[in-house]
Amino acid sequence: MSGFMPGRRALIGAGLAAALPAMPALAAYPDRALRWIVAYAAGGGTDTLARLVGATLSQRLGQPVVIENKPGAATNIGAEFTAKSAPDGYTVMTADNGTLVFNTALFRRLPYDPARDFRPVGLMARFPLFLATGPKAPADTAVELIAKLKAAPGTVDCATPGIGSPHHLAMERLAREAGVRFNHVPYRGAAPALNDLLAGNIPMMVLDYPSGADHLRGGRVKALAVLSASPLEDMPAVPTVQAALGLRGFEAYAWQGMVLPKATPDAIVEQLTRELDGTMRDPAVRGRMQAIGLEPLTGGPAEFEALLERERGTWLPLIRDLNIALD
Repeated sequence: MSGFMPGRRALIGAGLAAALPAMPALAAYPDRALRWIVAYAAGGGTDTLARLVGATLSQRLGQPVVIENKPGAATNIGAEFTAKSAPDGYTVMTADNGTLVFNTALFRRLPYDPARDFRPVGLMARFPLFLATGPKAPADTAVELIAKLKAAPGTVDCATPGIGSPHHLAMERLAREAGVRFNHVPYRGAAPALNDLLAGNIPMMVLDYPSGADHLRGGRVKALAVLSASPLEDMPAVPTVQAALGLRGFEAYAWQGMVLPKATPDAIVEQLTRELDGTMRDPAVRGRMQAIGLEPLTGGPAEFEALLERERGTWLPLIRDLNIALD
């Protein structure tokens, strides 16, 4: 009989293969909802940004993106939760300069380590900051305000959303570089500070644009200077601190990006970086962000790491020199 005759070993192998159950194919990522941790209360600027970006990111990924608010302890609660989550790409977090930079100097001990516990995915936005005065303004220009502060060191009240906030640290840096002192009045958030500024209970504050855009545009709050490197398109007549006060190289923002648990596989990080970048370049997303006073940012892990290096070099020495602490 001619033709191919399989050997005994081949027949046994074929029989075993037929008897084994079929192995399921590995599911493509993502195959279920993503959980997005926001370490601030619902309704604030950080929460609004996450929901805005998350809606378009969900469409791009083909899966729901569910926002979970875990506020408290200067973002430490949300950061610890994220750091201890499974590194499978299904838990992401909004991380800001507080979480990744300031807290390492503000707290003696942290329940997480930014370098050890997180992988950067990409940048999302920054919040422009203004040196602003209310109805009972002590000055009409930044130069006049600095003169007032020099004439009465440590007596002029300045409100911020809290100790160790980007607003507070920006004012501390401005005061140091301008050679003045002020009386810091920390609040629990921008809203109550702004209310007191409008009521005339406090003369000045460092105000982020999303929190005060309507009042700044309407003139109820006077913007003396913007702490950005260049004037804002929305308010081109407001000078930068660099131009108004001659503080060369001065710029300060509150900024935010997305991070994952450190051990998340490269392929997942790369996919999320790609989809987040596409989201941040979407004209509709950018338009909605700009409408509420946010500056869209793009940039993946490399740009994120470069920003962190610059921020650490600027802010950590300042915090330590001034002995600012939250514990």
